[in-house]
Amino acid sequence: MGSFSIWHWLIVLVIVLLVFGTKKLRNIGSDLGGAVKNFKDSMAEEQAKPTELPRNEAQGTTIEGEVKDRQQS
Repeated sequence: MGSFSIWHWLIVLVIVLLVFGTKKLRNIGSDLGGAVKNFKDSMAEEQAKPTELPRNEAQGTTIEGEVKDRQQS
C-alpha cells in the first residue's frame, strides 16, 4: 500500500490526458520549458556581473566617537 505500481501511474496518466488533452499539456510543457530557460539565462547573466560595487568615499572609513547622552524614543 506504500508505493504505486506502474499500472497505477499509467491509469493516472490516462485520466490526466482525458481531462486536459494533449494540446493543453503540450502548451503547459512548452511554457514550463521557456520559464526554466529564462531562469537559467538570468542566472548566467547575474553571475557575469561584477560582484564588487564601486566604492564611495564614505565606505571604508571609521568614525570614532563616544556616546555621552542617550535619549529614549
